[in-house]
Amino acid sequence: MTTLLDGYREHIVATHKQPLFLLLVGFITSFVFIRFSVRMIRAQVRWWPGNVTPGGLHIHHMVFGLGFLLAGGIGVFATYGGHPWIDVFGLLFGIGCGLVLDEFALILHLDDVYWGEQGRKSVDAVIFGILFTGLLLVGYVPLGAEPTGETRWGLVTVISANALAMVVTLLKGKVWTGLLGIMVPGLSWVGAVRLARPSSPWARWRYAASPRLRARALRRERLLHRRADRARTWLFDLIAGAPDKVPAHHPAAHRVAEQMAARATAHLDAHAARALARRSARLADRRSAAGGAEHPTGSRRGVGAADGPGGYDGPADRAGRHGRSQQRRRVVRAGRSRAYAVGPAGQAPRPGRHRWLRTRTRRMSR
Repeated sequence: MTTLLDGYREHIVATHKQPLFLLLVGFITSFVFIRFSVRMIRAQVRWWPGNVTPGGLHIHHMVFGLGFLLAGGIGVFATYGGHPWIDVFGLLFGIGCGLVLDEFALILHLDDVYWGEQGRKSVDAVIFGILFTGLLLVGYVPLGAEPTGETRWGLVTVISANALAMVVTLLKGKVWTGLLGIMVPGLSWVGAVRLARPSSPWARWRYAASPRLRARALRRERLLHRRADRARTWLFDLIAGAPDKVPAHHPAAHRVAEQMAARATAHLDAHAARALARRSARLADRRSAAGGAEHPTGSRRGVGAADGPGGYDGPADRAGRHGRSQQRRRVVRAGRSRAYAVGPAGQAPRPGRHRWLRTRTRRMSR
C-alpha cells in the first residue's frame, strides 16, 4: 500500500495530473454505475429503483450528465483553476462525460436506440474516451511528438507523416486503429500499410480495377476481421448487455422499411411515372366506355326515345361519367397513384360486382 501511495505521489501528484486522474476515475465510475443501473431496470429487479419519470416523462441520464458537465466546466473558469477546486470540478466533469457518452447513440440518431444495434455506438464512444484519457494520463502526446525548440522541423515532419497515415487508415475502414493512432504513431502507420476492408472507401476507389487485391481483402475480412468483430461483440455484450432483437412486425422495423422504400421511390423519374399513370388512366377510361355501353337496367344504349344523341343516355349520365374522368385525371396530375373514382351520392355499386366490369348481354326479343 505504501508503494502504491508513493507511486501515486510521484507520477500523478508531482506531475500535476491529479485533476486528469480524477476525471478518468469519475468517467469510469459513472459509466459502470449507470450500466449496472439500466441492466437492473431492464431485468425488472424489484429492489432496484426504476427510471426517473416525474409526471410520466422519462428523463434520460444524459440530462443529469449535462448538468455535471456544466458544473465542472463553469466551475473551473469561475475558480481560475485553483486547488483544490480544480480536482473537484475535474471529478464532476468526468462523471458528466460518462453519463452523456453512455447515451451517445441517442444523441446521434435522435431516437431511443439504447437497447438496439445502433446503441453500440455509445459503447464505442465510451471506450474510446476512456482510452484517450488514459493515454494522456500515462504521458502519451497527441500525434506522438513533444514540442521542443531544437527539433522544430523534425516535429513538423513527424506530425505530418502521422496525420497522413491516420487519414489513410480511416479511409481503409480501420476506425479504431486510426483513432488510437492519434496517440500512438505506430498503430496508424501499420493500418496505412495493410490491406483495406472491402466495404471501405479506399477499397471502392483502389480495388475496383484489381480483382486480386479485392479477393485478398475479402479473404482477410472473412478470416480475421469477422473473428475480431465477434470477439468485440461478445465483449460489448458482457459490458453493456446484448441489444434487443427487433421482430419483423415491430413498429421500428416498419419505420425503417418505409424509410428505405421512400428513398428508393425518390430515385424514380417523376415525368415517366406521371406519363405511365396517364396512359393507365386513358386505358381505364376506354374500358369504362366500352363496358358502359350496357345500361344498368339491362337495355342497350342508343335505343329508345329517352336516349340522347349518339346512343348515350341523358345529360345526367354524361355528367357523371365526365366527373369521374376528371377526378381520375386530377389524381394523376397530383402525382399520386390512380384511385378509382367514387360514384355519385346515393348510388352504391352492386355487391360482388364492380361497376366497370359489367358483362354485355343481348336484348332478348320476344
